[in-house]
Amino acid sequence: MTVKHEAKIFVWPMRVYWEDTDAGGIVYNASYLNFAQRARSEFMRAFVCKESECLGKFGVQLVVRHAEIDYRASAKLDDMLDVSAEIIHVGNTSIGVVQHVRRENHLLATVKMTLVATSPGGKAVRIPPQLRQIFSSHKAAE
Repeated sequence: MTVKHEAKIFVWPMRVYWEDTDAGGIVYNASYLNFAQRARSEFMRAFVCKESECLGKFGVQLVVRHAEIDYRASAKLDDMLDVSAEIIHVGNTSIGVVQHVRRENHLLATVKMTLVATSPGGKAVRIPPQLRQIFSSHKAAE
């Protein structure tokens, strides 16, 4: 498996499995959220920390506050996909991410996410400076 890092864009390859599809072998619409989550998790593992360790390391967890998907074409069973993760905004309490799902450079879907930092109790909090710095260093140029 080859992970690509094009400038400030993290790309994670993945295959479409039965569990991702409907009875006709077409990727079910909600599966694109799973693909996006997997790529963000691998981005976190590569550049920040394992998600299971972030709460202990930074005192916060990042949760999805908003998700928006623009579907362009269908993926199918056994397709190899490249799912990108690109940081587009780093604020005091939120991080904006845009993700693209592609098959052989053909855009299938664009996923836009807003992540917020929360305390262990689930309350929105400011992103710790060290964590903000990590995400800022991976932010795409404007």
